Amino acid sequence: MKDQFILAIDQGTTGSRAFLFDGQGRIVGSDYKEFKQYFPKPGWVEHDAEEIWRSCADVIKGVLRKSRISPQKIAAIGITNQRETTVLWDRKTGKPVARAIVWQCRRTAEICKNLSPYAPKFRQRTGLVLDPYFSGTKIKWYLDNIKGLRKRAQAGKICFGTIDSWLIWKLSGGRSHVTDMTNASRTLIFNIRTRAWDHELLGILRIPTSMLPRVQNSGSIFGQTNVQGIQLPDGIPIASVLGDQQAALYGQGCYAPGTVKNTYGTGCFIVLNTGKKMILSKKGLITTIASDAQGRPIYAMEGSIFVAGAVVQWLRDQLGMIKQSAETEQLIRGMENTGGVYFVPAFTGLGAPYWNAQARGMICGLTRGSQKAHIARAALEAIAYQTKDVFDIMKAESGKSIKSLKVDGGACRNNFLMQFQADMLGCEIVRPRIIESTALGAAQLAGVTIGLWKGRQALNKLHQTERTFAPLMHDKRRKELYGGWLKAVRQVQQGQ
Repeated sequence: MKDQFILAIDQGTTGSRAFLFDGQGRIVGSDYKEFKQYFPKPGWVEHDAEEIWRSCADVIKGVLRKSRISPQKIAAIGITNQRETTVLWDRKTGKPVARAIVWQCRRTAEICKNLSPYAPKFRQRTGLVLDPYFSGTKIKWYLDNIKGLRKRAQAGKICFGTIDSWLIWKLSGGRSHVTDMTNASRTLIFNIRTRAWDHELLGILRIPTSMLPRVQNSGSIFGQTNVQGIQLPDGIPIASVLGDQQAALYGQGCYAPGTVKNTYGTGCFIVLNTGKKMILSKKGLITTIASDAQGRPIYAMEGSIFVAGAVVQWLRDQLGMIKQSAETEQLIRGMENTGGVYFVPAFTGLGAPYWNAQARGMICGLTRGSQKAHIARAALEAIAYQTKDVFDIMKAESGKSIKSLKVDGGACRNNFLMQFQADMLGCEIVRPRIIESTALGAAQLAGVTIGLWKGRQALNKLHQTERTFAPLMHDKRRKELYGGWLKAVRQVQQGQ
């Protein structure tokens, strides 16, 4: 199989990527395309599912063109995707019934509030908190607000899927309506104890079972290609599916209990492998399903931070403070601190451990001497502070002594942020050579499924470290800075 390749589709919140990996796990080609974000009301976020599919088709064609590799040499496809984002489409026509509701969208906050008496039941069965973040209340919103949709759904005419299911449907020509356990575990209607759709929770949300995809292990065959116009031959197996954060955990080689990674993307997501042990947090973390080395389900703890790299995009797109995200590091060079400025980027509420859907962003501590560089540095520091919020709880509740944190995602390229993160956590930050860990995880598991790589030893050879950041800050200074952050968060929550 040395002349065969794995195609990884990494469908993210702001864009889609395609990667080709060779038999040594090396990237031999990639392509990327952004797509439009829709904000029809404050706190609402939508995507056009058809545009997402077109972006994926374009990057598949792009990576084949750039790499000059024959599509006939693709042995398998791995898919990793933005989680919780919800698509409903007509089973016969394959057309979405409306725009997709994105994981960031807060429109179902009132639904969650009204369902609060059921929160303990949802928590015990799904490992999740009752929050607009997850898919279940988004499905309910569609059914409650689009005329005639519930009746069509009850008649079996409507499909629900997270983005993975939508892409599998499109790639297979509508032959496969399926998802994996990592994505299913983010829907608020999947029982992670029994590993099946929960009929009582479906009843509470009034969601017909006929809408739901079949659930499989992450490392299995989800369907085969049967699609026109993207140069892929029929019959290529879709051999892995992982939600993006579980894919990054896999791609970082975090197969053993106690290993942990943080992905610095649009949001920030810290995931700790707890193996066969299911730990229900009492302080705002969630329990989810991840994948072992063979693609079988295991448990993990996760802290979900809604806005991380997105705060830098905001500085670029909304304020025009920078032209490219990478400019922040140069902008703040030589600055010793933020001049007392703190930035709480609660644009779509606060995630773990606060779970406050009503909170909104705030910049505080401004003086006449404050400059845009102070705000830019405060934005970067906010990413590290939010990570510490989750990291400290994760250590305490898991009982694990975490000595290193593996990192990936676009923002981990920022050396200032990584050093500040090491200083805030008091542990080593390990950055790999390939920071596209989500795509890497999907590709590696697809390779394992078809037998390209066998065993953990073969997988371990694929992981290489680019740089390690050791903590340098004194405890006193760390406590002072973090204390200021906690004060700023309290101000946000008191002022909502």
